[in-house]
Amino acid sequence: MNSMFLAVEAFRPAPLLWSQTLFCLLFCALSCYCTSCPHPCQCTNYSGETAVLCSASNLEEIPKDIPKDTMFLKLDANKITAVPNSTFRHLAHLQEIDLSKNAIEKIDSAAFKGVADGLRLLDLSGNHIQRIPKEALVNLNAMIRLSNNPWHCECTLQEVLWEVKLDPDSVNEITCQTSVQEEYAGKPLLHILDSGINFCNMHQKTTDVAMFVTMFSWFTLVISYVVYYVRHNQEDTKKHLEYLKSLPSTRVPKETISTIL
Repeated sequence: MNSMFLAVEAFRPAPLLWSQTLFCLLFCALSCYCTSCPHPCQCTNYSGETAVLCSASNLEEIPKDIPKDTMFLKLDANKITAVPNSTFRHLAHLQEIDLSKNAIEKIDSAAFKGVADGLRLLDLSGNHIQRIPKEALVNLNAMIRLSNNPWHCECTLQEVLWEVKLDPDSVNEITCQTSVQEEYAGKPLLHILDSGINFCNMHQKTTDVAMFVTMFSWFTLVISYVVYYVRHNQEDTKKHLEYLKSLPSTRVPKETISTIL
């Protein structure tokens, strides 16, 4: 009986060995998860919701190794200058993208291509954006923040505002730094549009005027050429007639002279 008890005890792992094994398993699991997190960001997972936190990380571009299951992406307060095409194409679970307080100047037309309909918030406030392609935002269902950017107010920006879902708390902070008409510079865009101003009509009128000026210039050129051609032919005809009259031995029939004239 004692020998059997000693045999069982010999195969029972010591408590210290169990704790060391558990620690190694946890360390390996955490190491595998951390390697998928872009440097120098922090990745958290709570109740199956992955958040990638890259705020104030001195980033100059959007990381390319963001985990595919990311739902919340914080990229605010960095030095990012552009959002290239298909930047988020592999992030089908995104619900929020925070790109505020960067130095973004350029957003490509397919920058958010591939982002799922589940995107709820896109924050582009506090950047250096003057113009944005309408195609970059119109297919998004998210609420969008565009405030505190140096906007150039024109027809395209007006169409963007008509098509997208703007954050109501920040819409009054969308201001025209420059405009197709100087008198609107420095004014809130929403107030300008509420007053009945239509930048797209201005663009159409400008196009119509330019077309009219171009057509008038061509018409003037054609008329000038016709006048020149007629006058030049008249002078040549007169010279030819005088030459014929100066010939002593040649008699020019009256019918020929009348035909020339």
